[in-house]
Amino acid sequence: MFSIANLLDVKKENISLLVRIYFIFFVFGMMSTVLGAILPSLGDEYGLSQTVRGSLLSAHQLGNLIAVFASGVLPYAIGRKLNTVLLGSFAAIGLITITLTGNPMILLPAFLLTGIGRGTMSNITNVVVGENAGNKAAGLNLLHAVFAIGAFLSPFMVIAFMPAGWRTEPIVIVAVMAIALILIAASKLSSHRAARVKGESAVPSTFTFWINTFIMFFYLCCEASMMGWLVTYFGSLGYSPAFSTAMQSLLWIMMLLGRLVCAVIAGKVNKSRLILLLGTMLLFFFALLISPVNTVLKVIAVLGAGLSMSGIYPTTLSTMDKSYNSSTSATGICIGTASIGAIIMPVIIGHAADSIGVPAGFASIGAPVMIMVLLMIWKTRRG
Repeated sequence: MFSIANLLDVKKENISLLVRIYFIFFVFGMMSTVLGAILPSLGDEYGLSQTVRGSLLSAHQLGNLIAVFASGVLPYAIGRKLNTVLLGSFAAIGLITITLTGNPMILLPAFLLTGIGRGTMSNITNVVVGENAGNKAAGLNLLHAVFAIGAFLSPFMVIAFMPAGWRTEPIVIVAVMAIALILIAASKLSSHRAARVKGESAVPSTFTFWINTFIMFFYLCCEASMMGWLVTYFGSLGYSPAFSTAMQSLLWIMMLLGRLVCAVIAGKVNKSRLILLLGTMLLFFFALLISPVNTVLKVIAVLGAGLSMSGIYPTTLSTMDKSYNSSTSATGICIGTASIGAIIMPVIIGHAADSIGVPAGFASIGAPVMIMVLLMIWKTRRG
C-alpha cells in the first residue's frame, strides 16, 4: 500500500523524526512571509521610514547568513539537537520582540534573530532529510514544498487576523513554534557532537563555480526584495491590505507549483537553457508588474514571476561540479556569497523608496534581474 514513508524510503524508526522535521520547517515557512506581510502595519504604526523598513528585512537576511556559518560550527561543539533548539528559539524571541516595540535599535536585532532561526532550520532540516530519506530527491522536494505551503498560508492568516491587530499572527506562530521546538527536543535527533568530514575541497576558483554563485547572488537580490516589498508595493498603488497580502501568497503558490514542475523536467532538459528560460520569463513578468497596467495584468505578472522564480536557485545549484556539491565548505562559500545579495538589496530599495517613492524603489529590482539574465546567457554560451 502506498505511503509517504515508502515513497521516501524511510526506515520505520526514523519516521517520527522526519515528521517532526517537516512540521518545524512548515512553521518556519509561515514565519518567512509573516515579516513582509506585517511590515506595512508595523511601519505605519511607528512611523518608520522606508529605509528603516528595508534595513529590517536586510537584518533578517543577515541573520540567515550568520546561521549558515553558525550551524556549520556549533553542532561540532554542542551537538545537533541543542544547536537546533537553541538557535531555533532565537526566531521566537525575535518575533515576540517585534510585537513589543517600534524602536529601530531594538527591531534590527529582533529581525536578525528571526533570520538566525530560519537559517538554522533550513540547514538542519535539509541535512536530516538527506541522511534519513533513501529517496533524497523526493524527500528534499517534499521538504521545500512543505516550507512553501507554510509560506503562502501565512499571509492569508494575516488577513484573517486583521480585525484583532497585526500582532496576533506573530504571537500564534510563536506558540506553534514552541510546540515544534519541544517536539524536536524530545526527538531522536543526535545530541552528540557531530564528527568532522575529512577531505573537503578548498576555496573554489573555477569559472563554473563563480558564475553560478553570482547568478544566485542576483537572484536572491530579487527574491528577498520581492518577498519583503511586494505587499508594500501594492499598497503604494492604492490596493487594499487584504489584496496586497493575497498577492504575496499567490507568489508563493506559483513558486510551489513551479518547484514541482522543475523537479520533474530538470533531468530531461538542458539545465543551463532551463535557467535562461526562467530568467528571461522573470525579466518579462517583472517588467509587466511594474508597468502602469490594470489589475488583471498585475495579477498575471505575479503569477508569471512566481513561476519563473521557482526553479532558478535549485537548478543553478544543481549545475555545480559534483565535487563542490559534496563539499560543505564550497557549498557554504556559494550560499554565503549569494546570501549577501538578499542582505543589501532590500536596504537599497528602502533608500530609493524614501527618495523617489515606493513604486520607483520597487522597480529597482529590475537591475539585478537584468544582470542575472546576462550571466545566464554567458553561462549558456560557455556550455
